[in-house]
Amino acid sequence: MDETLGTALRRWRDRLSPADVGRAAQPGRRAAGLRREELAELAGLSVDYVVRLEQGRATNPSAQVMASLARALQLRPLERDHAYRLAGLLPPQEGTVSTHVPAGIQRMLARLGDLPVGVFSADWTLLSWTPSWAVLLGDPGAKAPADRNLARAVFATGPSRLASWPVVQGDDSLNPALVADLRTALVDHPHDRALAALVEELRSTSPEFTRLWDGGAVGPHVSARKTVVHPQVGEVTCDCDVLTVPGCDIRLVVYTVAAGSADAEKLEFLRVTNGSRVSQ
Repeated sequence: MDETLGTALRRWRDRLSPADVGRAAQPGRRAAGLRREELAELAGLSVDYVVRLEQGRATNPSAQVMASLARALQLRPLERDHAYRLAGLLPPQEGTVSTHVPAGIQRMLARLGDLPVGVFSADWTLLSWTPSWAVLLGDPGAKAPADRNLARAVFATGPSRLASWPVVQGDDSLNPALVADLRTALVDHPHDRALAALVEELRSTSPEFTRLWDGGAVGPHVSARKTVVHPQVGEVTCDCDVLTVPGCDIRLVVYTVAAGSADAEKLEFLRVTNGSRVSQ
């Protein structure tokens, strides 16, 4: 019997345990692997759509859907390419920005749920995040994919922002570093049309981006102090670090606070309450 996308998705879903994705196994749980509901939440899809994919009733998933499923299922690169082909799509090509998050990084994130951590691609699009990232900065899942790009959020002239509320940085090191990263990404990924379009968009809408780009701005990412003005707990001041992953273009942005500080208490409160408002 030939394998279908549905049978492959079920097999990959069954091999993951709740612990692999940062979930606690509930007593009496019957499913050995992930439930469809859990996969849908991780991939940002509806449960009904996941069911239709597995049953073969949804036959034309987009590349964006397959990329989300590959990340949620922690597929290896060859498995991801196989999934694309089963969906009738060409696998991601050489010279384009990868949205693949290695399984080891996914497992690490599952165990770092108490820290606000975001995983970004080479063009600074947010690919995945921990629950603490969502409660500190707002849920990225509620935003359109185009609004999850950090460079667009920093330089955009419109109201779109990656965070749902103000984030104030203590210095001006971020902007030239982002411009330098995009310049490098264009060299490393010369066939990525979306990346080229992003650069042209920012050049046409942001005088600051244009000035930095035309001036050949360079700058490494350095540790920075950022203050998140959260609507529930007020100001939360964090150290922000950018970590690179050897062998791929993935970057991890990690927010930390000093243990025992007032900021740590605020972050812990947001985490245990899931960022829900306690009063209007």
